[in-house]
Amino acid sequence: MHIATNSEIIDISLEVKTAELAKNFSRILKKGDVVFFHGEIGVGKTTFIRHLVNCLQAKNDRNQTEVTSPTFNLVNEYDVGIFIIQHYDLYRLKNCEETKNIGLLENQKETLTLIEWPEKIDNKIRNKIDLFFKYNEDMNKRFLSIKGLNNEKLNEIS
Repeated sequence: MHIATNSEIIDISLEVKTAELAKNFSRILKKGDVVFFHGEIGVGKTTFIRHLVNCLQAKNDRNQTEVTSPTFNLVNEYDVGIFIIQHYDLYRLKNCEETKNIGLLENQKETLTLIEWPEKIDNKIRNKIDLFFKYNEDMNKRFLSIKGLNNEKLNEIS
């Protein structure tokens, strides 16, 4: 079970840092995990997810696929060998009622679930990991903080 712990604020302004952090983060994820991605448009959520998915695919001898934001089709699935990743983008949904019609979390125990714009979800999910992406005031730097991991897991990824 994840213990709700806050991480330090990590500078991910350089994409190489985002890729490194996503690679490290991929080592602690397992089937059944749910990860929420919070943050404004363009702050790096999908870039992080792309590096995460491609890292898991490479690690498990799968071809790396193009990873895009599923803004228009709401969910993309990626086979990473050891499980399926379901990547949701709830940006276009108008309210929490619409999340009930898309199969969100139906196969939670069998997949790794990544959700952008989780604010649109009505039911509260326990045992999730929250990633908070933010710009600085000038919007020229990006930062990430993590909640929902114990200190041991945080040390593994940072």
